[in-house]
Amino acid sequence: MGQSRSYAACAAELKARFPDGVAPGGVSVDDIIQLRLQNTFDTHLDIARAMAKVMRRDMAAYDADPARFTQSLGCWSGFHAQQMVKSVKRLNGTTRGAYVYLSGWMVAGLRNRFGHLPDQSMHEKTAVADLIEEIYVSLRQADEVAINDLFKALKAARAKGDAAAEREAIGAIDGFETHVVPIIADIDAGFGNEHATYLLAKALIKAGACCIQIENQVSDAKQCGHQDGKVTVPREDFIEKLRAVRLAFEELGVEDGVIVARTDSLGAGLTQKIPVSQKPGDLASQYTKWLKTEPVTDSDPLKEGELGLMLDGALVRPVRLPNGLFAFKEGSGRARVIEDCIAALSQGGADLLWIETDTPNVKDIASMVAEIRAVVPDAKLTYNNSPSFNWTLNIRKQVRAEWIAEGRISKDAYPDGALLMSAKLDTDDLGQEADARLARFQADISAQAGVFHNLITLPTFHLTALATDELSHGYFGPDRMKAYVNRVQREEIRRGISAVKHQHEVGSDLGDTFKEMVAGTRALKAGGHGNTMNQFAAE
Repeated sequence: MGQSRSYAACAAELKARFPDGVAPGGVSVDDIIQLRLQNTFDTHLDIARAMAKVMRRDMAAYDADPARFTQSLGCWSGFHAQQMVKSVKRLNGTTRGAYVYLSGWMVAGLRNRFGHLPDQSMHEKTAVADLIEEIYVSLRQADEVAINDLFKALKAARAKGDAAAEREAIGAIDGFETHVVPIIADIDAGFGNEHATYLLAKALIKAGACCIQIENQVSDAKQCGHQDGKVTVPREDFIEKLRAVRLAFEELGVEDGVIVARTDSLGAGLTQKIPVSQKPGDLASQYTKWLKTEPVTDSDPLKEGELGLMLDGALVRPVRLPNGLFAFKEGSGRARVIEDCIAALSQGGADLLWIETDTPNVKDIASMVAEIRAVVPDAKLTYNNSPSFNWTLNIRKQVRAEWIAEGRISKDAYPDGALLMSAKLDTDDLGQEADARLARFQADISAQAGVFHNLITLPTFHLTALATDELSHGYFGPDRMKAYVNRVQREEIRRGISAVKHQHEVGSDLGDTFKEMVAGTRALKAGGHGNTMNQFAAE
């Protein structure tokens, strides 16, 4: 169950209040028990508290064994999340280790009243909280539908007088595992100053978020991690936002709330401001040392309107763009990432890191994590297995480069660059090796690079586009209904996907049960003989 309520405990409590088994108005105690157990969480704040404990448990399990990493898919509707969780449960018999990722990109692109827009904090602040709320409503309804089915089995056993079947049904009710899982919620760069970040964090937590991911970009010029033009903030500014999120968790009693500190410094070459250093070696000085500068000399003195900066005892001119932004030294991104991560963990109180990378390379990420762990030994990451990467091309390039370095092949054995995408390589040794690495990528990066959580940010965006295109090509082409039946309905039936019975999936049986509770034999039910869903095999 979600909250710790057993059938026996509920029955004992209610029968003590209503010894004759009936509440005022003729309401059956058995019906009250069912509704209480179907309501797996009283509020979404209760969900946040419970799921934070789940994440902490999983993090401890990962520390003991890196093979026990967790995973999620980015979902842009409650239905996507519900079907993902049901699929995982059907596959593994449990939802353990599976989360939902809530992507700011998909909120901006798909859940935005202003239209389909890029990931630049151009959606309403409340849109993320609204989606969290929607996802948990959907997951809780999946609980209600499933538990209602279990109570139908219990009633059937009692009607037959089958005590063994009755005990089995009660055991299934008490052993039910909720569909509610943790959500990692993307708060972008906080949508404003630290107070705005705190207020929005509270809204996300009240909606059910136990984990909030925040990035070190400026709020007013935030870019997708895979776009150009990213601008970072000084580390003191970012730490203040981490504190704002922590205060939101603590105020609402989510003591185990998880914060993911994301750094975009690997691909960010700009900063909006130069922080003020108070003493050598502080956060400001560590940040400004990476600025791109030019020497100030007698022959090239500071000019009207220019800025000067003392670095290592010398007066220099920080390179400033026409828009007023300051540039970092080329090639400094990796070092800045490591310093960002150490500061976020050791001074900002973050629990997990997120390093946004430009390619999926286990060795590169592992080398950065090794340097972070030299200072913070238990550092753990959330990693974006991004659809922005051309995975096929990236991994095939890595295999080709390694084989050349090992002397296994010559440089001209395979083409370099985009030609490696050729379908002819799918069955070739190089293509097969690349696919094998793809299959174990998450296990490898978790074992070698401290990745506790593997996610894909926007897979359901791409899946929806692909599946709709595939169905449309068949349905509007020569196959017509055959396209729907072969590609959708038969596969749902054969895989055991419960959504094939779409009336049941959205609660028609649940509604019939409630009508019976209040109207008895007078109930006008939807699930009788005339319901065409009865054509489908039982789940």
